[in-house]
Amino acid sequence: MFSYRHAFHAGNHADVLKHLTWVAVLRYLGQKDTALHIVDTHAGAGIYRLDQEQARTSAESDNGILRLHAAAQNTTSQGSVIPEAVADYLALVEGFNTGQALRVYPGSPWISQTLLRPQDRLKLFEVHPTDARVLERQVEELGKGRQIEVLRRNGFEGLKALLPPPSRRAAVLIDPSYELKTDYPAVLECLEDALRRFPTGTYAVWYPVIGRAEAHALPRKLKTLSTRLQRPWLQTELNVGLQPTEGTAALIAQGKHQVGLRASGMFLINPPYTLAAQLREALPWVLEALREPRGAEWSVTQEGG
Repeated sequence: MFSYRHAFHAGNHADVLKHLTWVAVLRYLGQKDTALHIVDTHAGAGIYRLDQEQARTSAESDNGILRLHAAAQNTTSQGSVIPEAVADYLALVEGFNTGQALRVYPGSPWISQTLLRPQDRLKLFEVHPTDARVLERQVEELGKGRQIEVLRRNGFEGLKALLPPPSRRAAVLIDPSYELKTDYPAVLECLEDALRRFPTGTYAVWYPVIGRAEAHALPRKLKTLSTRLQRPWLQTELNVGLQPTEGTAALIAQGKHQVGLRASGMFLINPPYTLAAQLREALPWVLEALREPRGAEWSVTQEGG
């Protein structure tokens, strides 16, 4: 039940898409003075070391945040301009590091807490016992006990008690691992309940693009749900493509080749009206930095708003 640990995947291309988007969302919502309630239904451990054993096991950050960071440094040295959303996201990540190298990567809880204003509140759900302990310790060290609360319970269920928030403003990030097939219907059930309790909140769902029927159906079902409840939506996907196939059969025979996640998406209900334009500017640049030789692409579609 508790096998998934995000530390093995921190800073990969899926994190780049998810967190670049999430930073843009919180920046926009932070422009209004009224308190914002931020909820992370699957918080993880909070912050990750990219130079330690768990992250180096698969080294997914090498082709994610580290490659993006290197591309940005090269672009800057040439006097060229980086898209604003990319620059903002990278600056936030770089703020957790000293020097030129990136050794620390902030997960969504740490991105959210960095952008908290005094009037805002952050609720973090995490059920994995090890990650929850790490998260609690890190939050305690921040000294923001009045603003941030770690809740050791199922985020799908726990969200119900938080909606509607007192300020009538909320941003909710839903990003389970989808290791269990039951996560797919749970996302839909959670969102339908949330939208009935608080229809004007901003809801962001991360999902993998993989060869599983439930994964293919989820974005379509999210569109149907949004349309039925008359809420505007935005969908964005990033596919970094395939690596060269030369030698792949031999590597598979030796047990040295693994086909990992190459595409993921974000689905937002009640997105900021500025977000589509920001992503359409940012994602071509991101894809150029992260792409593999075959099949790389990005997309942004929206309805309403």
